[in-house]
Amino acid sequence: MMKRPDPFCTQYSEYLDGTYDCVDRIVLNAYYILGQSPGGFRTFWRKLTGGDETLDNAHLMKLAGRFSRRIHAWAKEHNIPLIHCERGERKHQVAEPLIPKDPTFKGIFCVLVGRAPSPVYEIQTSKAGALNIRRKQPNPWVNQYSFHIMDPEWGHIIIKLCPHPPFNAQIILNGHEYVARQAEKKQIPFDKEGNCFTHVPEPTALSDIADTMKAPGFVGRIQALCDRWIYSACLCFALNTDDQEKTNFSYSYSVYQVEYSRNLLFTRGTILDRVFESLIDRNRSALSIKTVKTIFGYKHRPHHRKKKSNRQPIEVVVETPAYNLTVFKVHFGKLTVKLYSKGERVLRVEAVAHNVTELRCGRVVAKFPTMVQTLTEIVERFLGVLRSVDVSLLDLERIDAWPRPSQVGAVKVGGVDANSVRIRSVMQAVIALALNPRGFTSGELSETVQLIMATSTYHARQAAYDLKKLRGKELVERIGNSHYYQATPEGLRVMMAFLTLRNKVIVPLLASTYNKPDKIKFTPLHDIGVHYQNIQKEMADIFNILKLAA
Repeated sequence: MMKRPDPFCTQYSEYLDGTYDCVDRIVLNAYYILGQSPGGFRTFWRKLTGGDETLDNAHLMKLAGRFSRRIHAWAKEHNIPLIHCERGERKHQVAEPLIPKDPTFKGIFCVLVGRAPSPVYEIQTSKAGALNIRRKQPNPWVNQYSFHIMDPEWGHIIIKLCPHPPFNAQIILNGHEYVARQAEKKQIPFDKEGNCFTHVPEPTALSDIADTMKAPGFVGRIQALCDRWIYSACLCFALNTDDQEKTNFSYSYSVYQVEYSRNLLFTRGTILDRVFESLIDRNRSALSIKTVKTIFGYKHRPHHRKKKSNRQPIEVVVETPAYNLTVFKVHFGKLTVKLYSKGERVLRVEAVAHNVTELRCGRVVAKFPTMVQTLTEIVERFLGVLRSVDVSLLDLERIDAWPRPSQVGAVKVGGVDANSVRIRSVMQAVIALALNPRGFTSGELSETVQLIMATSTYHARQAAYDLKKLRGKELVERIGNSHYYQATPEGLRVMMAFLTLRNKVIVPLLASTYNKPDKIKFTPLHDIGVHYQNIQKEMADIFNILKLAA
């Protein structure tokens, strides 16, 4: 198990075989610093050719054409598949059947070509002969070459390189592949299904390997991997070794995208289904989740884990079955948090930085551990909110104190009237915004309340006043000295419990007293409907005794 399990995992620990954290997809940008500005690019060209005489669009195109001829000739000579993909074609699906079966294979096993927008320089010459070097706007669509490589340490990696100078590139890595390779070296048994470990007899040992990716020293391994392949296997088709030395061509690396996941290994697939479906049912409306996507496959999961084959556990790779896949997805600009099932028994919580600038910790590869730590905090906050919504607490004494005035610093503020539609809408909006990793502002709260109340008369100043009242009751707190707020863990549970009790129990029961049972036939659509029907009958008798029945 993890060294410090979160409350959500602790809650369901009796149904788990174990948990592990892992960095998933990593996308790096590789760039030649000198070539990123017009002046630096001219300096690079002078080092390469000896002057500006050949600095024109025709010679720039010749470099791209030379790259294409070299890579095609090399692929033909070494019998390496070079495939031109159509626009929109899923390149990983094209490359998957070509992955070498030989576990000792090392090097390029296929090259895929596809068109994509990329920054490209164009040269303009004035009448006086002055050169104007600038990037084409917008970025033109050009052929880009994806080198699919097998690395002994990282497994399948992809380097996508633009053949136009200054030869910008992207490196795509898979953290699960890295952990699997390292686990094999240490003879740690596991079952792996696609991009997921489905059975790990020693979860602590596997977690220790995955945790090395968070260490500052891991940055050196990433840079070493990139340097190991990008010059000798990719850039060499544009600049040979002599040209690279002559121009002092050296790539720098920055992080573009990172995915981080926490994986819960359930003992049975049916238990996973019940837990996940109930989570979605309880959280979809409360958290204003707009994206719940279902991809249809087989109707049911197996009740038990499949029997092990005769192969060694360290070598087992189970074929990915097609099940119902529900993706519980929350977006925050270019940050996404997802909750979905993976394989038979794994529930994955994933935080994705589609652009790491949203993490506000820099982009250079040296900041990679900080990025992973930030994504870890997002995952844990997401699970904390899910648990608060999933298991709510109702403190009656605290609710009784809501209407009374309270103190926020030196300011005395009014109480919280739970009978007010506005206050209930504010509470619902606070719950909906609770997943935002940076908190929320009064302006964002006002926009959410407007959507809930279907009105445009609720403004940020009103939201700020209501937030102050919620702060007085310790339902909401300010984040440091910023203008951002967040729900307190206890406040989130109390607000969720109150709204659930009112909307799911009290309102339906009271509404039923206006309908005579002999005229309306109630057909329960769910197990909970039977309980509602029984409670309604009992409540009708209580209302008669209290002389409240109509």
